[in-house]
Amino acid sequence: MTEIQSFERSLRRSRESLTREDRPSTFTLCGREWDLLNEVFAPVYSPSTEIALRFLGLDDTVPAPGAGSFLEVGCGTGVIAVMAALAGHERVVASDISPRAVENAAVNAERHGVTDRLRPLHSDLFSGLDEGDRFHTVFWSSNYVMGPAEYMYESVHERAYVDVGYRAHRGYLDQAPRWIAPGGSALLHFSDRGDLAALHRMAEECGRELRTLRTARVHEGVYGDDIVTHMLLEIVPAAV
Repeated sequence: MTEIQSFERSLRRSRESLTREDRPSTFTLCGREWDLLNEVFAPVYSPSTEIALRFLGLDDTVPAPGAGSFLEVGCGTGVIAVMAALAGHERVVASDISPRAVENAAVNAERHGVTDRLRPLHSDLFSGLDEGDRFHTVFWSSNYVMGPAEYMYESVHERAYVDVGYRAHRGYLDQAPRWIAPGGSALLHFSDRGDLAALHRMAEECGRELRTLRTARVHEGVYGDDIVTHMLLEIVPAAV
């Protein structure tokens, strides 16, 4: 599949997921019920949220106190952030560029009783954070399909599927390590449906290296005939 085909297919998936007759208002994941608001990325149409939970060890509901602080960039429905709070992270920030997604994360935090330690935040990457904020884990399950730099988004929902010119990826590679606490990790969930070579080039330009921590091969597509490799990457300073 060419890059343009992948880009255009992702945009179609974005538009279709908003209007599908079977789009639910609630869904089940990790044995829990979640609210899904209109205009928010639907985890039921993609395996990425479930894979991210496995990568992070958050698919297990057994809490592990003392897990530290957790920032999720691009929280969508808030599933990952809520599961982080349930797993023992004492301070969680669920941020998203979509106001509707921030609202959705707040609804699910209320549903699962973690509003005391989870803060929904409207933010473009790290723009909404306080200058002194630091986190033990910074995580983004990215919109890894690259779109042409000249493309103009027709909705904020399209941003969950496509990153034009990889502008958000460049910003994340550059900025994420600045927000981690001592001993913390800046993590990126990516896939080979994205341009991994371009990602590594950008990392190098930002003075970063990417370390692959985990991978998973998944059957995707309408008929499950697309085999996609997902990966959890750690962003670290480049060796001098």
